[in-house]
This record gives sequence, structure tokens and C-alpha cells, in this order.
Amino acid sequence: MTQQLQFPIPPQGTVSPAAAEAAKQDGIARATANTAPDWATACRAAIELMARRGIPFQAADLIAEGLVDEPDHPARWGAAFNNAARAGVIEAAGFVRSKRATVHGSICKQWTGTPTWRAA
Repeated sequence: MTQQLQFPIPPQGTVSPAAAEAAKQDGIARATANTAPDWATACRAAIELMARRGIPFQAADLIAEGLVDEPDHPARWGAAFNNAARAGVIEAAGFVRSKRATVHGSICKQWTGTPTWRAA
């Protein structure tokens, strides 16, 4: 049996929320920059349409409704949803199992339209 070494507090320098956030923002920026413009436009329109409905949704719902196809790389989803959230279109609505077969039911964030976006 293997036991995991655990420290009562993280050693200095091993946990950095600021570094984690910087890495996240860098990844989102790179994914956004490398996304095909036509897919980005279609995905943004699909997110905006689903946001107006006021019900929770995830990436699989955009595909199921025929609003957008799978991107060339799965990182494009995170960038698209994060960009829409920063623009005030959507907000997090909890975590659920993904409906996309390609990710084998892994946990994903679901979203809903912000009250401001739905009222606009």
C-alpha cells in the first residue's frame, strides 16, 4: 500500500493563487488567439442565444441544438465561455456532468444568462 506524504500546511512557494490565475488567463488568451474566427463567431452567437433563455446550459447543449460544431481543440470551449462571462453575457450556474460523449461524463461548469443580458 502506498501512502501519500501530506504536509500540515503547503510548503512555501508550492501554492500560489496569483500564479494559477495568471496561468489560466494566459491559457484563455492563447486559446482565443488560436480559435478560427468563424467558429468563434458561431459559438458566441450560440452562447448569446442560450443565455437569453434563462435556463442552465453547457457546451453539449450548443451542439445538440445544432448551433455550433465541436471546435478543433477542446480548449476553445473554455475560452469562449470565459470570454462571454467576462462580457456579462453569462454567469456560472454550478457544476454538472458533461453531456458530451467525448469527455466521458466528466464534471463541467454550466452557465445561465445574466439578468442584465436577458433583460437587454
